[in-house]
Amino acid sequence: MVRLRTWSLRLLLVLGLMVTATAGGVPAECRQLLIASAPDWNTNQGTMQRYERRTSGGPWQPVGAPVPVLFGKKGLAWGIGVAGQEEPGLAKRERDGRTPAGVFALGKIYTADRALPPGSDYPFVTVTSADAWPDDPTNAYYNRFVSFPDPSERPPWFQKQRMKSTDWAYRWRIEIRHNSDPIQPGRGSAIFFHIRRGETRPSSGCTTMAEPELVNVVRWLRAPARPHYVVAPSSVLRAKAAEWRLPTPWGKAVN
Repeated sequence: MVRLRTWSLRLLLVLGLMVTATAGGVPAECRQLLIASAPDWNTNQGTMQRYERRTSGGPWQPVGAPVPVLFGKKGLAWGIGVAGQEEPGLAKRERDGRTPAGVFALGKIYTADRALPPGSDYPFVTVTSADAWPDDPTNAYYNRFVSFPDPSERPPWFQKQRMKSTDWAYRWRIEIRHNSDPIQPGRGSAIFFHIRRGETRPSSGCTTMAEPELVNVVRWLRAPARPHYVVAPSSVLRAKAAEWRLPTPWGKAVN
């Protein structure tokens, strides 16, 4: 009986460790974190705070002051972020006008320029007239960056799905890796940080901000720090703080 109990306890411990290992949240190796909060699910305005830490799993320190950000015109809906994060509730869909909520890794920066702002050191791609990012769920390249340097090889859909390289609001686009690993058709595509079009003009699903604030983020990001983005209503952030391993209360250094 004692041996059986001991074995059962060991099994429960192993299962508990497995659950902890696969639960969605900010990875221990992440050392740069951006957290955006909204008053509720249907609000398209919020604030964002940057955090960093020197070591994996160490205490977080705020970087700079909180900045205003804009979300999708309809607010937020649950996105598909880090592995193991599955949340019940309203789900992000293509063209629903909502910003995906959850915990997301950041991808590359896509820019119309041949270089990032001085002081930057982060992987980037210069967008040209040969590049596209399809948002059509039936497209084989849905929610992927794809390039067709040879005009004769561009498919019929290319022109409608082409990335804009001359739009000032897209001078710098930081990929928010929603619905990326694996991609689910129709669950939302082309989610970025980019320059806002007005102080109160929301996006179609991206997180936008004033140009100086976006430049600060671009200059701050470092790939070895494994940057991640967390976005949700304030009540969700408070409820998920332990599960997602967030700094809380906001603005203070915690483990």
